[in-house]
Amino acid sequence: MKGTDRHVTAALKQPTPISGTAVLGLGVHRPDVVIDNEQICQWIDSSDEWIRQRTGIVTRHRARAEVSVVDMALDAAQEALADAGIEASQLGAVVVSTVTHPYSTPSAAADVAGRLGITAPAFDISAACAGYCYGIGQADALVRSGLAEYVLVVGVEKLSDFIDNHERTISFLLGDGAGAAVIGPSETPGISPSVLGSNGEKWGTVSMDNSLLRLRDALTEAQRSGDASRLLDAEERLWPTLRQDGQTVFRWAVWEMAKVAQQALDTAGITAEDLTAFVPHQANIRIIDELAKQLKLPESVLIGRDIADAGNTSAASIPLALHRLRAENPEISGGLALQIGFGAGLVFGAQVIRIP
Repeated sequence: MKGTDRHVTAALKQPTPISGTAVLGLGVHRPDVVIDNEQICQWIDSSDEWIRQRTGIVTRHRARAEVSVVDMALDAAQEALADAGIEASQLGAVVVSTVTHPYSTPSAAADVAGRLGITAPAFDISAACAGYCYGIGQADALVRSGLAEYVLVVGVEKLSDFIDNHERTISFLLGDGAGAAVIGPSETPGISPSVLGSNGEKWGTVSMDNSLLRLRDALTEAQRSGDASRLLDAEERLWPTLRQDGQTVFRWAVWEMAKVAQQALDTAGITAEDLTAFVPHQANIRIIDELAKQLKLPESVLIGRDIADAGNTSAASIPLALHRLRAENPEISGGLALQIGFGAGLVFGAQVIRIP
C-alpha cells in the first residue's frame, strides 16, 4: 500500500459527545475581614450615604495578607464538589477565572488541581468580570464534547492586592472572594449556549495604571542610583493598580449588556417570564436595576444583589450572588437563571443555567 493511501484510510478516534450538561454544585469562599463604608471614607473624600446611593454597597470582604487566590479557590472548590456529590478524582478539568493571581505562570488552576490531589488538565482564564461565564462556557463545551465528564470552574479574585485605597474611580467598589461550580452530564440540558464577546476599542476603560515592565525598569534605575527613598517611591507609585472610566463603563453596561442578556435568552429559547432568577455581575446596583428594567423581568424573578454585602468581586461575583440567592431561597433549585458578566477588556459573557 502506498504511503498516501495509508494516510487517507487511517481512522482517528474521537470522544463520543453528549447532549446535556448542567451545573451540579456550588461553593463559595467569603473572606472574614469586612470593610464598611465608614472605613472606606478614611481613605477617600466620600460618605456612607453617597456610596450606598451611587453603588448599593454597604460592606465588602477582603482577604487577609496570608490568604491567597489559590487558598480561596480551593475552599470554594471543595464546597462545590461536596454540593455536587462529586470526588475530586472524577474531575476531567479545572478552570480558574482570575485576573489577580500574582504569578503570570504557572496557573492558579494547576495549583488548585495539585492541592485537590489530581492531575487533570488545568488552565486559567483572564476575562475579568466576565471570567466566570467564560469558564462555564468552556466547561459546558468540554463535557458536551466528551473530553471530560466533570469540570470544576472557579471564579476568584483578591482585588485588594491591586487597588490604591486613596483612588476613587474603582477602589472603594472592590472586594475579594471566590465562587465555584461543578459542571457535568445531565439527561436534560441545564446550560444554554453561551453568548461571548468583546469590545477592544474600549480596552483601556477598565485597566491597570502601570505595567510590570515599567515597574521593573523604574526599580532597576532606582537601585542603580543607590537612593533608598527613590526605590521606595518607585515601588509605591508604580505597583499596578486598577482604574476605570466609570461613566463610559456605566453607559456601555446599561445599554449594550441589556442586548447581550436578551440575546442569551433568545439563544436559550426562553423568555424573561420563564426565569426564576437573574444573576448579573455585581458591578453597581444601578446597573443591575436598569438591566432588570430593560429586560422587563416579572416581579416573580429573583435578582442577585450580593453587591450590598460583598462589593464588586469581578470573576467571583456571579457564583457568590447565585450561591447566596439559593441559600436564602432554597425553593429556586431546579429553576432557570440568566447570568451575565461584563468588565475589563471590555469583555462580556452570558448564558442561562438550571440552578442546582
